Amino acid sequence: MLLAIDIGNTNIVFGVNDNGKWLNHWRIQTDHKKTADEYEVIFRSLLSAGKICRTDVNNIILSSVVPSLVRPFTEMLPGLFDGTKITIVGPDIYPRLPVKILNPFEIGADLVANAVAAFDKFGKLTTVIDFGTALTFTTIGKDDEIRGVAIAPGLQTAVAALAGQTAQLPHVHLAAPPSVLGQNTIHAIQSGIVYGFTGLVDSIIDRTQEELGEKISVVATGGLSSVVAPLTKNIRNVEPMLTLDGLVQICAIVCKRK
Repeated sequence: MLLAIDIGNTNIVFGVNDNGKWLNHWRIQTDHKKTADEYEVIFRSLLSAGKICRTDVNNIILSSVVPSLVRPFTEMLPGLFDGTKITIVGPDIYPRLPVKILNPFEIGADLVANAVAAFDKFGKLTTVIDFGTALTFTTIGKDDEIRGVAIAPGLQTAVAALAGQTAQLPHVHLAAPPSVLGQNTIHAIQSGIVYGFTGLVDSIIDRTQEELGEKISVVATGGLSSVVAPLTKNIRNVEPMLTLDGLVQICAIVCKRK
């Protein structure tokens, strides 16, 4: 079995995969201050509750956009899984992937995992939109390469900025409001963020297709993809497990089985 872990700025998502099937997966809050011992307690508890036998895990793959947490995890995991080898997604392994990485030291490991999974599912000329702490657009070109990336603040990041920088605007739950013309503060923020980002998404996709001169497939992933995707004209596919699916495929290419 394979343990796949994606460390993001807001959440750490991880799951156990057996021959292409997810046996269980979890999402916990990213905490830069937690030690290896503290993360071990969390992992041990969740795996036990999920009825996952740790001795059955024979491969671990880790992607991270939080450099300070790589060391605690590489200290914690071998002890928890009896010395199982850890593969870390990074520039060293990129030449072996089916998608070419043109700027290996610039791109996030999560975006590489997204691209590998999207390329497998949808082929070339595909854009992955990841609704995370940042809103990212990763486009695979016609030559099987990551052609480029666009990055904007994520929806929750925008809400947090509003609440943090204004005296009277609160944090709100993000959902499509009943009208673009908000009749109260909550609906007004929901309108500006949800419908505003819907327009941003469609604009980036339209410009991408215009620049490439090609029609592209669009796939969305990340926590708020289910909120925005139905409102857009371009998103037809939502894959909540896309990043972890990409890690499974990367491990199949580069991990050494016991």
